[in-house]
Amino acid sequence: MVIGLACTLLLGACGTKKTSTTVMRTDQMKHQVKLPEHPKRVIGSYLEDDLVALGIKPVVQWSVKNGSGTQSYLKKQLKGVPLIDYSLPYEAVTKAKPDLILMGTNSAVANGKYAQYNKIAPTYVVKNGTNVSWRTTFLDVAKAVNKTAKGKRVLVKYDKKVKKARRQLKKVGQPKVAVLWVTNNTAYMVNDHSASGSLLYNDLQLGEPSLVKEVSKSATADWSAVSLEKLAKLDADDIFLVNSQKGADLFKNSLWTNIKAVKNKHLYQYGDTSSWQYSGPIAYTQMIDMVQKDLVK
Repeated sequence: MVIGLACTLLLGACGTKKTSTTVMRTDQMKHQVKLPEHPKRVIGSYLEDDLVALGIKPVVQWSVKNGSGTQSYLKKQLKGVPLIDYSLPYEAVTKAKPDLILMGTNSAVANGKYAQYNKIAPTYVVKNGTNVSWRTTFLDVAKAVNKTAKGKRVLVKYDKKVKKARRQLKKVGQPKVAVLWVTNNTAYMVNDHSASGSLLYNDLQLGEPSLVKEVSKSATADWSAVSLEKLAKLDADDIFLVNSQKGADLFKNSLWTNIKAVKNKHLYQYGDTSSWQYSGPIAYTQMIDMVQKDLVK
């Protein structure tokens, strides 16, 4: 009886003990990473859109300029989540007590940084690069947090929304559209294979102006500076403008006011709080709604 009671108590204790299992994954940089099967405290700076879409609330959120710049379009979903500088200082990362760190670029872990972060928590570099689509990155994030099935469902829902939007946009034909961002009295144009460019020209299959094609060929980043002289020849029917400087002098220049879409009052303005500068399931879903609102009368 004594032995039996001891075994029962032992089994009971084992039954109440919390166990954490891990899975081995190979990341973008060929690191063999032992990840928690069910992470509870995730850091994914600039990957918050993907995480939120997967039902995960990160423990900190990306910010710049001492917290004055954040992904405001996720304000509701990230309410109460502390800010962390985009440079991910080791001290701040340690303080957040993550059980998983996701990195969105190879450069974020260059020059020995990977080893430092990996000492704090398992660190996984997600698939990234100029030739990697947002969908690929999203599904890799989903794999890292053990939510691949959820990730696939998110994309199915998104694709249904895209198809519906295409049908509605056919009512206005296939207008040529462009996305510009104005800050520091300089206009930047998004390229056609990333960020909002990928959404407009690939997903929604809207027309691509010749200037966008030209700029995209030599683009080394999502946004490329474009002179007013070039913009004067922009043959877009509609322009979506991220206006970060409402009083910019360039708006008073005749080269700007005579741009086809501006002159025809087909200029749709948004501020820094919109999702136009970002990518991900949530950002793109919001952009689709804005495009439909502006173009489908």
